Amino acid sequence: MVSFSHSNTRHSPLGFALAGLLVLLGGCGWASAQTQAPAGAEPTNPATVFAQAQRALGAGDYAAAERGFRRVLELDPRSAAAQVNLGVTYLRSGKIDLAIKAFQAARKLAPQMLGIDLNLGLAYYRKNDFQAAIPYFGRVLQADPASVQAHYLQGMCHFMIDDYAPAVAALEPIAAQEQDDLDYLFVLGICYGKLKREDDSARTFSRMVQAGGDTPHLHLLLGKAHLDLYDHEKARVELERAEAGDPKLPYLHYNLGVLYQRLGMLDKAGGEFDQEMPITPREPWSYENRAIIWLDQGQPEKAIPLFRKVLSLNPKMPLSLAGIARAYVRESKPDEAVPYLKRAVEIQPDSANFHYQLGQAYLKLKRATEAKAEFAEASRLQAEVRQGQEEKISGKLPPPASPQP
Repeated sequence: MVSFSHSNTRHSPLGFALAGLLVLLGGCGWASAQTQAPAGAEPTNPATVFAQAQRALGAGDYAAAERGFRRVLELDPRSAAAQVNLGVTYLRSGKIDLAIKAFQAARKLAPQMLGIDLNLGLAYYRKNDFQAAIPYFGRVLQADPASVQAHYLQGMCHFMIDDYAPAVAALEPIAAQEQDDLDYLFVLGICYGKLKREDDSARTFSRMVQAGGDTPHLHLLLGKAHLDLYDHEKARVELERAEAGDPKLPYLHYNLGVLYQRLGMLDKAGGEFDQEMPITPREPWSYENRAIIWLDQGQPEKAIPLFRKVLSLNPKMPLSLAGIARAYVRESKPDEAVPYLKRAVEIQPDSANFHYQLGQAYLKLKRATEAKAEFAEASRLQAEVRQGQEEKISGKLPPPASPQP
């Protein structure tokens, strides 16, 4: 079954990769080519071009597949099949926004085809826009309540945005089909734990052990699950068991580092992140956490290269943008900090902390008007958070009744 990628900042990574759920479509009843095109000329029969593009897609030649499906659309602009397969081509080659555009065009041409909604949801999932993905999986489930794929992916989306009750509602109906899927059990167990359904959580993790056996990977999953539930003692036991079985297991040292970081054991945490970097060199998380530790320990000169490494891997990591800015401010270089903080604010405009840091940088540059505006925005956002917390605890008060005459 499909697994998922912890690519947002709410959930630390375990390296799951979303597998191939993409729906491909065959040709749409074109007449077969009766004659071959002259040598050197482009084929003019859409069925011929479509078949060639499909073969290219199957062979992983995405450039040829893209050219082919685009050519089909020149010959037959209303081909939903060509639009869908062009979207699949884009998605497999990492062009997510173009994939979404192609799938949306296909949906206009063939709104009755559930596979297009499934592909759209998957494209938004790959984009880490989990909120946008959820309605597409919902449409599939409305038409086909038994769709295991849609239940699974909708549940994963809710999990990734910390919406645990809807995640459970989506995942529970496919428990029989997914009883041996470790990723599914991992997520469901965490969701139960977050909802204080301790018995269900324990039962689900017990099933994980039965399904996964006594392997380092299984102990890593359990350790990560307990880490997400802030049960640090159980997390430490499971992660150390995983390390004893396979000290080179990807994401093991990262999760140990997070554990030690939470426990205030910063030197030990830093050592774990150092060990993780050569094991998963293309993942930004260990570099980022190691840089934050260096910064907290008063060594911005060691933090800056690591933040730069993070941003070379993913230029839209707001914590690293703000982190490198903090490091430059500490080195008395607020002018270098401002561009990074402005980018962090663009990515996460609701962060009072980022606005406040930007205001501080402006203040050091004697740009008082801009500093004042950022401090005001930080105060407004903090007030919104406080109001939201009060309403969550006490409930929202109704508006005052109009006085009676």
